Amino acid sequence: MSTIRIGVLQLCSTGDVDANLAALQREVEHCVARGAQFVCTPENTGWLRIGHADTPRHRIDQCPTVARCSELAARHGIWLLLGSTLLWDRTSELPTNSSLLFGPDGGVRARYDKLHLFRVDLGPDTCFDEATHVRAGQRPVSAEMAEVRIGLSICYDLRFPELYRHYAEAGCRILSIPAAFTERTGRDHWEVLLRARAIENQAWVVASAQWGHHGGNRTSFGRAMLVDPWGIVVAQAGDGVGSIVSELDLGRVDTVRRSLPALEHRRQI
Repeated sequence: MSTIRIGVLQLCSTGDVDANLAALQREVEHCVARGAQFVCTPENTGWLRIGHADTPRHRIDQCPTVARCSELAARHGIWLLLGSTLLWDRTSELPTNSSLLFGPDGGVRARYDKLHLFRVDLGPDTCFDEATHVRAGQRPVSAEMAEVRIGLSICYDLRFPELYRHYAEAGCRILSIPAAFTERTGRDHWEVLLRARAIENQAWVVASAQWGHHGGNRTSFGRAMLVDPWGIVVAQAGDGVGSIVSELDLGRVDTVRRSLPALEHRRQI
């Protein structure tokens, strides 16, 4: 495959699962109508009230967000990345923040549990410690998607470049970074970090995003975007719920890596 048409969602998830899933389905179908073969949703697609006592405790086989994504992938014959949802197992008190890649048959082809858990203290409006509510994952995960390898990550992982270098060395040409960046950190860091990861690894960066106010003191920055292997932003969402659709030229990865073979020049230090 030399190109893939991709849809990248920007949502405003809250504690209302039904409303979240309705918005998810609407935006996925908008992307499919514009020819998307692969659709990516943001972090916390089905629920964004982490740590609240009423947070649903779903296992993977019970989760309505997982079921809806599986159904949408199969109905439209697309690849679909559920940016993340909280999943419990039978033994742990805390869930994982998990990203799932669905194939065109609706089956789960890969699962990644968020490795790096977000902690920030910038005052009462931007103070959060994900580790008090979520259990960290244990390993990187990449997967083959229609003849192209994709590396999976979630939000705060973006600040740890060694994860993406691992994916580049594993042959990934697409880096997936679904997120719910806070408004304050996103304003200054989101685009800079996404472009850096694309430039460093000479790969496409696909960054779906949460946007807007989610209840309580949670507000996300948004600006879902696609960044090419040279670090150029080729598509970006504005304010509001919606989606962007664009063609990814996978040959662009090979061209950039040949013309500026920085990955080959790396020395162990």
